[in-house]
Amino acid sequence: MGASPVALTPLTARARRTLARPALALGWVAISIAALPAITGVSLSPTARYAPLVASAVVFGMPHGAIDYLALPRAVTDTVTVRWLAVVGVLYLVLGGGYAAAWFFAPVPAAFAFVAITWLHWGQGDLYPLLDFLDVDYLDTRPRRAATVLIRGGLPMLVPLLGFPERYRSVVDAFAAPFGGSVGDLAVFDPRVRLWLGVAFAAATVAVLAASRRRTHSPGAWRVDAAETLLLWVFFFVVPPVFAVGVYFCVWHSVRHVARAIAVDGSVHPSLRAGDILGPLARFGVEAAPMTAAALALGGVLWWAVPNPPTTLESGAALYLVLIAVLTLPHVAVVTWMDRVQGVL
Repeated sequence: MGASPVALTPLTARARRTLARPALALGWVAISIAALPAITGVSLSPTARYAPLVASAVVFGMPHGAIDYLALPRAVTDTVTVRWLAVVGVLYLVLGGGYAAAWFFAPVPAAFAFVAITWLHWGQGDLYPLLDFLDVDYLDTRPRRAATVLIRGGLPMLVPLLGFPERYRSVVDAFAAPFGGSVGDLAVFDPRVRLWLGVAFAAATVAVLAASRRRTHSPGAWRVDAAETLLLWVFFFVVPPVFAVGVYFCVWHSVRHVARAIAVDGSVHPSLRAGDILGPLARFGVEAAPMTAAALALGGVLWWAVPNPPTTLESGAALYLVLIAVLTLPHVAVVTWMDRVQGVL
């Protein structure tokens, strides 16, 4: 069954360019610069490796989901009401609360569930920009879109395992440690398993891009898609995972979703049509601030509640990622709802 066309917000071509160009360019530039130390053999200090992740608490990362309470009703009805605020609040309370409890009772499965959820979400996070900002014509069925989600989500979630298996293991282990869990010697860390995973994922990447190239009538858009895929493959294979994921989360995934959240806010369309991105971005910042503060306060509660509170930079960052995990599940529900309304799924 064919997928419906994307029901784009009523933006003019200039307004869409005002959003798309900086959102895409910021990610490309940041990823390219962040790869330079690894490519040139420069070793980053622990503080530098964790800096992008720490910054994400207030710079795009946490705020990109903190706008859900407005982005969802704007996407569905273009009207924000108390009822809609309650709907989003219940989603976060039920899904986020349930997942938070899972970390205390089954920390290792919860940690790998986070990887799976993030794989899906970061894949879907790249699907909308491909359809809207790049206007690709080859993702015209649900299976083709699902294949792109699989590849795009696997770049930040699977490729670091191939390039840095021990660091990947230590990060996942750090997720579970505050709750008394330990990853141990799972099959996914076996070199032979990783080899087959790498071969299979590389083959799938080539197959998806090749099939898209055969179907497209817009080779320029396909070249951007292919270049982004190759850039992210190299980036996550050569750059240490914590630093790579922190940069990607801040200035690739989150920035693209911020642009989408701005696009569904009809009140800023006149500014976008006039070529102004700073005004809409400032409005986004103001609207995201209350829920960002609430999320950070929740992080303090989580810190207090865990059996083994963090005592190092690594363990503190891992607990912050657990907070992100708890918030990601309901955020995925919101974004999936937006995808359904806008014809992405």
